[in-house]
Amino acid sequence: MMTKLYFWSAVIILLCCCEKSFSQSYGLGFFSHEVVQDQRTGLDLSPGKNLCFDDGFDLSFDLNFLPKRDDYFGYILRLVVNDSENIDLLYDNDFKEKHHFKVIVGNKFSKIAFEIPPATLYHNWNVVKLKFDAQKSLLTLTSGNYTGVASVNLKKGSCFKILFGANEYQQFKTSDNPPMKIRNIKITENGELKYHWPLDEYDGSTAKELIRDNKASVNRALWIKKMHYDWQRLGNFVVKGPASIAFNSKNDQLYIVERDSLKTFSVSDTKIKSYPFANKLTLLRGNYSLYDEHNNRLLNFYADQKIVSVFDSASRTWSKDYNPKTPITDNWLFNKFYSPKDSSLYMIAGYGHFIYKNQINKYHFPTGQWQQVPFTGDTFTPRYLAALGQSGNGAYVIGGYGSTTGKQMLNPRNLYDLLYFDMDKKTIKKLYELKVGGEDFVFANSLIINEKENTFYGLIFPRHKYESKLQLMVGSLKSPEYKLSGSKIPYQFHDINSYADLYYSKSSKRFIAVTTFRDSTDKTHVNVYALNAPPLEAPDKLFAENSPFWYWFSGIFIAVMGILLFVFRNKKPVKPVTHRAVHAVAEVITDQKEIIAAEEVSEEKKSSIFLFGDLQVFDDNGQQITKQFTPLIKELFLVVLLYTIRWERGISSDKLKELLWFDKSNESARNNRSVNIAKLKSILDKISNCQISKETGYWRINIDPAITYTDYQEYVNIIKDKSRLDHEKIRHLAAIIKRGPFLPTVNYEWMDSFKAEISNEIIDTYLHFSHSVGVESDPELLIELSNYIFYFDSVNEEAMVIKCKALVFLGKHSIAKNTYENFCKEYKLLYEDEFGKSFSEVLASHPGQVK
Repeated sequence: MMTKLYFWSAVIILLCCCEKSFSQSYGLGFFSHEVVQDQRTGLDLSPGKNLCFDDGFDLSFDLNFLPKRDDYFGYILRLVVNDSENIDLLYDNDFKEKHHFKVIVGNKFSKIAFEIPPATLYHNWNVVKLKFDAQKSLLTLTSGNYTGVASVNLKKGSCFKILFGANEYQQFKTSDNPPMKIRNIKITENGELKYHWPLDEYDGSTAKELIRDNKASVNRALWIKKMHYDWQRLGNFVVKGPASIAFNSKNDQLYIVERDSLKTFSVSDTKIKSYPFANKLTLLRGNYSLYDEHNNRLLNFYADQKIVSVFDSASRTWSKDYNPKTPITDNWLFNKFYSPKDSSLYMIAGYGHFIYKNQINKYHFPTGQWQQVPFTGDTFTPRYLAALGQSGNGAYVIGGYGSTTGKQMLNPRNLYDLLYFDMDKKTIKKLYELKVGGEDFVFANSLIINEKENTFYGLIFPRHKYESKLQLMVGSLKSPEYKLSGSKIPYQFHDINSYADLYYSKSSKRFIAVTTFRDSTDKTHVNVYALNAPPLEAPDKLFAENSPFWYWFSGIFIAVMGILLFVFRNKKPVKPVTHRAVHAVAEVITDQKEIIAAEEVSEEKKSSIFLFGDLQVFDDNGQQITKQFTPLIKELFLVVLLYTIRWERGISSDKLKELLWFDKSNESARNNRSVNIAKLKSILDKISNCQISKETGYWRINIDPAITYTDYQEYVNIIKDKSRLDHEKIRHLAAIIKRGPFLPTVNYEWMDSFKAEISNEIIDTYLHFSHSVGVESDPELLIELSNYIFYFDSVNEEAMVIKCKALVFLGKHSIAKNTYENFCKEYKLLYEDEFGKSFSEVLASHPGQVK
């Protein structure tokens, strides 16, 4: 009795704790009309077979539509009965229709037709249940308060193919499906739960089934859990001058103020529009923008001249201009907010001319007056690179970098205090100081405040790195606890030339991160990212170490899992994920663009060619043009490109004939070559300074690296001179190969030598560099290098020795022993023989002398 009580108490606590944070954080999303037909999502509950039932059965699932899409028409669910007749649930987006959800039986509409209110359909999960009664040949559908009945041709022992979204099954194939999300698919027979697909995967093309291990197959999956962890890059573009940004959360518009026009970027559909200014705006370095949602107006301001300019969208004019003859600004990277209570724009802290600021300035719109606000209360250390979130009668300010005197020369340091500025009382109150361990960090400009739950969200990054990374922090407004969520965002930080900000879209329930970087040619590079809320921690670190609550929660979770394992101990164990799985880098398709995960090395260039991971080619506008390559043109492009980069001279016509047209006569091969090279030229014309040409008898593809990024060229530049390897090049190489193996889905005989050579070179490069790094000097780096080697060679003995010795030096003896034991297991699987050294012998050996 006590065991049962303990078990159910633990389960209830576990469910209650998780429901609030994670109820919206899993499911399967479906790519729809925003992508071409063969990129749309489909789910097959029983790949390669049908599901058969003695009598009737019930099918239920949770349904939700993705908001702000252009087209919602399509098949939600298609059941094929005995491979002869279809039963469909579809959505008809005809605005004339009263009921958009309909059931079709065969080639006729049934009497089942219903509606789910938009507010519910787009923002909540809706349970849809279909009950099949074989004895009465009836289908009953229930959704909310609606119940409808239709006649169907069913028999006892019928077999079903159950398909969600797009499918290619026999004559029942369809490519039309709405942009939807589904989860918790359940099938019951005679009141007993027979199948359950929760659809709570993070990645992959299969979905687990909990009752009978009947895995479902997914084509082109959009896993919701992944969208709550991986930031998706929505867009990147270059604008003129020292541009600044603002966000309108009411209509999900990002505004980019550039020198002669205003650009708008819609985060819902990634569309960009440009509106030339009717009058001049002298855009100066150090200008900032803000969207005032209370008055629906875009503001641009320059603190040194105490001018705030308002944009009139109808006339496309600015209310004021700035004096171009002015010294460089004395106010960089300050925090700002608009207060509707006193119709004022507030600017807090900042930096300029080697001085950190703690001033609070405000601009009063009714009077046009600019004044410095006096304040009392706790110490407000001068700083910049802090974050601010507006709330109530004031604003929260957290962190930054500064010094007690304000002088950059006198002991500057990272700050981690959370302060509250009260506008009415004109006071600063210190709430607490974060307890930070590990690498120091500063903040992007804004905080997202959730007063209802007393939490805040901010982006942090290390300021001492140029190739930096932004990470989402979830903190408390009451106590110095925080956790890190979501993946990391690449961020080039060059002090006053860089800017990062965080926004929140209430309509799409997504965090929006924006980074800008002004280069030496006076152009600003803008990158936009999105992350679904609530954010999740890393898949392998779901419970943060910063909060004592998670220790308690983890204890309950472990106890529950232990009991479940005991109860279901006779079930087949799930094969554990190997260490290689953590290196998988996925490609996520969002709206009308393909977003590349882990693209860390080409932020400044729009046109790019990626060969590590799947082949991807982007033109000057940042649009992917890979699909324009036919199979033959793709092979022609790759062989010429690889021979050009690897051997520098290119490839001869005779060699091309040998590889691509060996079965044709000389004349026929020549004609084929001419036709296909002409087609390839027309594709490459979309990339500036990228041409195929014949020089000194060899075909080459000439690419200007200053304009177009090519990851294979960068790779060759790094590995060709091992004597000049340094930490920066090693990290650069890691960023390249993190996209995946070299052209893993391209299999040509002539390419095998390239692939083998690349694997060997990468292993040799990392081993060579690891020998120059002492265990005492940087054990973490050695562990990282070993992991990179294991990605290409899971039984590399030298990498194992290096990793074990580094882990032991860090005092992680049990992890080192696990590393050795996993190596021995893989070694035996591969060679069918025992590894010949003990753990102690491994620790005593010298990595560079391993044979």
